[in-house]
Amino acid sequence: MTQNSIHTELQEIEKNLASLKTEDQLRWLANYAPGAVTLSTSFSEEDQILTHQIFEQGLDIAVFTLDTGRLFPETYSTWSATLERYQKPITAYYPNDAALQNFVGSNGPNAFYDSVALRQQCCQIRKVEPLKRALAGKKIWITGIRAAHSPNRTDMHWIEWDEGNQLIKVHPLFNWAQEQVKNYINANVIPYNPLHDKGFVSIGCAPCTRAIKPGEDFRAGRWWWEDASKKECGLHVHASVSNA
Repeated sequence: MTQNSIHTELQEIEKNLASLKTEDQLRWLANYAPGAVTLSTSFSEEDQILTHQIFEQGLDIAVFTLDTGRLFPETYSTWSATLERYQKPITAYYPNDAALQNFVGSNGPNAFYDSVALRQQCCQIRKVEPLKRALAGKKIWITGIRAAHSPNRTDMHWIEWDEGNQLIKVHPLFNWAQEQVKNYINANVIPYNPLHDKGFVSIGCAPCTRAIKPGEDFRAGRWWWEDASKKECGLHVHASVSNA
């Protein structure tokens, strides 16, 4: 696809979605690209909202998660509670065995603390490569990203082209406030990760995530030992064309 054709398609999608409620946006996307729409979930509050809307409507949108092997027990409990609540499948993608064994064998189980390069290599093996497998053959990738999640994401647009994965990304909750998220979770009695009640905002692998302090940036709890400008794992850095 050319940049002009991509830009035109993004504009068309936004034109159709702009006036719709989130649940209606999801239904429109499912009909727009049957069998080729997927939601990635880390079982965050935002992802749980989108999962709820997809499962409750019975939409033709696949839901998947990346099991890095280093997740919190609370994350696995939320995963189980979600399966029990909705009785719908969530596909898990795992790191390549050989790549992970070689990395840990050469560098140790906690090498990500030693340098940014090793941490990024760990993320590449545990998250980025499995993500590519999860997105293969898809046209639209739905995420729970909100603008407030990170200063690095404020210049994103809620509908964009992911050059690295060659598909369209849609962030339906991009402009939602934290209060909206909490209210929706409570009103619909949606299972959520109890770590959110303990100061954890962005929840990833257990060794790389901590609760944030009052007044800290949302992203402060991830890779806190690194410079703020480095705090991305590689999942959301490929978008290069938007309709903005």
